[in-house]
Amino acid sequence: MTKTKLGRQILILVSLALVFVILNLGIYNIFTYRCVNVRSEVMQAKSIELGEYLPFAEDSKVVKHTASLSLEGELPIFDGAAALYPVFSGFVHALYPEDSVEFDGADFTENSALQMNNTRDAYKKIVDGDTDIAICAKPSAEQLAYAEEQGVELEFVPIGREAFVFLVNKQNPVDSLTVDQIRGIYSGEYTNWAHVGGEHTPIGALQRNEGSGSQTAFLGFMGDVPVKTDRNTFLGSAIGFSFRYYVEDVVQNGNVKMLSLNGVYPNEENIKNGTYPIINEIYAVYRTDNDNPNVPAVIDWILSEEGQAIIEETGYVGIAKNK
Repeated sequence: MTKTKLGRQILILVSLALVFVILNLGIYNIFTYRCVNVRSEVMQAKSIELGEYLPFAEDSKVVKHTASLSLEGELPIFDGAAALYPVFSGFVHALYPEDSVEFDGADFTENSALQMNNTRDAYKKIVDGDTDIAICAKPSAEQLAYAEEQGVELEFVPIGREAFVFLVNKQNPVDSLTVDQIRGIYSGEYTNWAHVGGEHTPIGALQRNEGSGSQTAFLGFMGDVPVKTDRNTFLGSAIGFSFRYYVEDVVQNGNVKMLSLNGVYPNEENIKNGTYPIINEIYAVYRTDNDNPNVPAVIDWILSEEGQAIIEETGYVGIAKNK
């Protein structure tokens, strides 16, 4: 083989590899931005720009309502999942006085009634008594086990609904999969996009951190189907998962698209009418032995028209209209 021919082959291989990487950056960035400097340090640490959804800030994206409920005494401390931070920040804006929130430009201070520690830490802080109300998706088995070990009983009040979605690069020709095909991809039954109507390209099936709300939702979706985790997930054209609002409104990555499942696209209408096949509850979680009378009062307000309006206007689907 001549040096010229060898050089051309190497150039072709390098070019193909570069194209492959570019086509996967959208999914890759959503799942790995904590390790890659694609957003600010706050975004990498917290999964969301806290300053963009601060209560009481004039330029904040948070829904700005004023509650008719008036609270006296100790204010419950809110915490929760990153994807739900805009919701409970909106609750705080409506219910609490401005001086109850302390933000140092990077995080909330210890004395702030609003915190944002992500799902795993929010559940731990509820059990440990450091937080009063956590707004989260369903807990993992490990999180429930920790509560049991500590002798703590948790109450889960459904307050809203959201679609659990699967993502691919927007250049991927596959627009829809069945739930069985998704389970087949993550169990290792399907390892190439050609197996599910796509191009002849290996599938890179990405997952999230253990204990995160989305990983727990994913494992719940898989049920008894074993998840194959011994593949190098970055060698294929990626598929990942998250919650609809987080993809559309928080990350806003134009390089990815959400897949339809069983032919149904994950939009608000299909969440409300129940046709999208994977819908998860959003919960307000608290300890049953919490004796602060403002805790049940706040949760009752969240279920009222005022609280549900904040959920809906933020971009989620309220629970009251779906009973």
